[in-house]
Amino acid sequence: MQTDWASENLLIIRTLMERSAVYRHALAPVMAAIGLTGIAGAVLEAFLNLHTSSSFAAYWMSVGLLCVIEAFVLTRWQAVQKAEPFWSPPTRRVTQAMSPAFFAGFVAGLVFLRFDTGNLLGAWLLVPGWMVLYGCALHAAGFFMPRGFKLFGWGFIVTGCLFGLAALFLTGHPSLAGANWAMGAFFGGSHWAYAIYLYFTEKRRNAA
Repeated sequence: MQTDWASENLLIIRTLMERSAVYRHALAPVMAAIGLTGIAGAVLEAFLNLHTSSSFAAYWMSVGLLCVIEAFVLTRWQAVQKAEPFWSPPTRRVTQAMSPAFFAGFVAGLVFLRFDTGNLLGAWLLVPGWMVLYGCALHAAGFFMPRGFKLFGWGFIVTGCLFGLAALFLTGHPSLAGANWAMGAFFGGSHWAYAIYLYFTEKRRNAA
């Protein structure tokens, strides 16, 4: 039984290594879609002009769910195009690696939905909390993905910690508008920038 488990893991690792270039190429449209959705979400929220931390949490949890659906649809479409199974053992490994941090971020959002104290500083602290947890999810998935994916995760972790420290020393009256644009910049802008990086590096590789 132990031998079968080890053989299965070795096969999955070998498959992931062989397909690393394919996964890198497939990441670009997913990152671009998530980035554009994040930026559009920030722009839309500016017009909605939300006033409570609970509405802020509900709105951005909805945007996050939309991004997950986009990633699922795009990944599924690419698997169909290449005549490959979608829910393969490598896909399950990546999903399992990211699930704990995603679940923790979901629970953190639920806390703000249930208990809205009216203190907008809470929303400012929710943003870096989500960033750190999301970075942890990316870093965990990075063990099965191209090397740059772990660095991308570290970027969220470090930036989230710095942003959280800055929020603790925030003076004056915090506004949801600032927290909203932070979500758009950190989540939307960073994914869009990473998609551009993947596109141009892949283009240089193909040219070589």
